[in-house]
Amino acid sequence: MTTLAELENYIDAGAAKIAADIVIENGTLVNVDTAEYYAANVAIYRDRIVAVDADVSDYVNADTKHIDATGKYIVPGMIDGHIHVECSKLSLTRFSQAVVPHGTTSIVSGLDEYISVVGLDGLTEVFDELATLPMKVIWGLPYKTPYTIPESTVAYNVTGDDHDEYQALEQTYGVWETVREAIQTKDEDTLRAILAAQKYHKPIFGCSPMATGKDLNQFLMGGVHIDHESYSHEEFLEKARKGLRVVIRESSVTKFLAENIRAITENTANVARHTSFCTDDVNAHDILTHGHLDHMVKLAIKAGVSPMTAIQMATINGAEAYHVDNQVGSVAPGKQADVLLVDDPTNFNVETVISKGEIVTVAGEEQMSLMPPKRSASILDTVHHSPLTADDFAYHVADDAKQAVVQTINSVGPFVRKRLDVTLPVIEGVVQPSVADDVALASVIERYGVNGNHARGFISGWSIKRGAIATTMAPDDNNLVVAGVNTQDMALAANTLIACGGGQAVVVDGQVISLLELPIAGINTDMAPSELAQKELDLKEAARQLGSQLPDPLFYLSFLPITSIPDLALTDGGNVDCPNLKYFDPILSLEK
Repeated sequence: MTTLAELENYIDAGAAKIAADIVIENGTLVNVDTAEYYAANVAIYRDRIVAVDADVSDYVNADTKHIDATGKYIVPGMIDGHIHVECSKLSLTRFSQAVVPHGTTSIVSGLDEYISVVGLDGLTEVFDELATLPMKVIWGLPYKTPYTIPESTVAYNVTGDDHDEYQALEQTYGVWETVREAIQTKDEDTLRAILAAQKYHKPIFGCSPMATGKDLNQFLMGGVHIDHESYSHEEFLEKARKGLRVVIRESSVTKFLAENIRAITENTANVARHTSFCTDDVNAHDILTHGHLDHMVKLAIKAGVSPMTAIQMATINGAEAYHVDNQVGSVAPGKQADVLLVDDPTNFNVETVISKGEIVTVAGEEQMSLMPPKRSASILDTVHHSPLTADDFAYHVADDAKQAVVQTINSVGPFVRKRLDVTLPVIEGVVQPSVADDVALASVIERYGVNGNHARGFISGWSIKRGAIATTMAPDDNNLVVAGVNTQDMALAANTLIACGGGQAVVVDGQVISLLELPIAGINTDMAPSELAQKELDLKEAARQLGSQLPDPLFYLSFLPITSIPDLALTDGGNVDCPNLKYFDPILSLEK
């Protein structure tokens, strides 16, 4: 929070009574407010822009640092409009290290994966870390936790009482990830969250995949202002026409930019001014290989969007959508000093980054060193479960059964799961997986020491032929998720993660062939981004030894408990019929 004395200094700096710390000279400004390009110089005092003019010489003294932008374009820092930053598996420090050099200086996040593990009190440590980083987090308190319907188990349940307290705070920018089902069922905590945010004029961030017509109308009656999930350009366009600030998602596994952008390139270009970008879930390898929001800008331009429009979608549009355009989103006096120098708007190669007034990179070279903080025991010791046996993963039925007709959760895409009924053999009262029919076993195990829940089910579409995989990074509950065709390997994978405090593992024939330890809340690591990227490749390669042909089996596994993905999910509470918001028994019938 800015103090009175600090505000007085900023005002004096704007009048050139206090010299600027940094001036950027001889560049071409990309003015996203007026959609213009023109010559300009920028003066920065502390963490604020104080002047954007043809001449800033009055703002300079002997101590002012000069950055020559000759031949370069001056662009606002970019804003990721919706990201579960923890799903990168990078700690906040390491994530900042990975994305800020690509020009992402602000992210919108609920930090909900941390909340599920350490609760709201545990966020104090998280916010302390963020305060040291050259990256702004626009934080929305999750509408509630857990997100699942029926409710699964997490370490902390966010309620309406929390919103009554937190929506009044400066650090809270609205309500995060409000799913359509919570409004549809008129969940009391969700409605209280909405009312608390509206009391303080803060936006409701929405999530309504495949919502159209009356379903969308009902959702909008909950006061939702922003939505980041559209599976088609028709759905995207309808949402925009009905007043939503729409966000195009391009994650590591859900790539919707090419489809959603058609609402702009094939329908009405004016939709673009209400469109912003997000990555939602992105991994270290993709960031280092392709970039972050800079990659989305390039993809949009390649799809036919003008460079100015694409840059607006990455900057000012998101700032306006989240009601933070008074702070970020453009290069203008009074805004946070988030400034990029790019080679030109069409190629959009980010060369120099200033974020929060700190010079992060110059001509691609790092100028500041980021070191993770010391971690407390409360955020490192979060997996609480006794060792498991192979029999814990077996699906037991009647001893005299010979066959079982089961309803599997069939993956037909990263965010689409459908019903597939398969007949499986039963041996001594245990339903067997079937490599021939592409059916594996799956378990979700509560790992917080709350109730000991262990739900079992069947998955298909994974082509797993041997072994097992496991993860404790599994939004949005981050329980222990295990899949495989060998129960002994499943137990080894689970016990390996229990022993190391969380992570991801691949096991084949009694051997752990790949392990990524995630000691921070069981979901993140302070490993360098490049090292983590290599680990991700190792895990993928190991998963291929199981026979799986999925693009990223560990990512698919981590999504298995998400109940907002149509049509089926598996949580620690049981197998979930997502459209009907209820549990189902995967055993349809038994034959003797």
